[in-house]
Amino acid sequence: MTAPDVTDAFSMLSDFLGADEHYLASSAAYGDRGIQGLNDALYLFLEHPNLGFVWMAYDEDEVAGVCVICYAVSTSMGSLVAKLDDVSVKAERRGQGVGTELLIRLKEQLRKEAVSRIDVGVHLENPEARKFYEKLGFVALNEERLACVI
Repeated sequence: MTAPDVTDAFSMLSDFLGADEHYLASSAAYGDRGIQGLNDALYLFLEHPNLGFVWMAYDEDEVAGVCVICYAVSTSMGSLVAKLDDVSVKAERRGQGVGTELLIRLKEQLRKEAVSRIDVGVHLENPEARKFYEKLGFVALNEERLACVI
């Protein structure tokens, strides 16, 4: 197994951000800054781990999946919660349980950190992702996410 490396995170996330049709459909509203934005984000995680982290799944040879966690405080729960962002599994590894195992272990880690909830956004035209998250215990909030670049 390859040791975790920031280049693995950069590679997986740049592939996702540059090719995922559902992300690209909303990227302008997010204020996507391309490679520079990804570089800046990874730097922030390395310099300020209290903000969140990049979580990766490896198989015998290489990185197979990745996601990003950002911490927030929930006023309704009075506790730390996590925003799950940019979840991606390599195309050739999809449907093999990599994403499921990634999130099962992520939940275990976040529980150890006293994180009480994980929030995730799913594109309205991505029913496969919605089904995946629901299988892992996520429930629809009957809300729509909005973004405002400032």
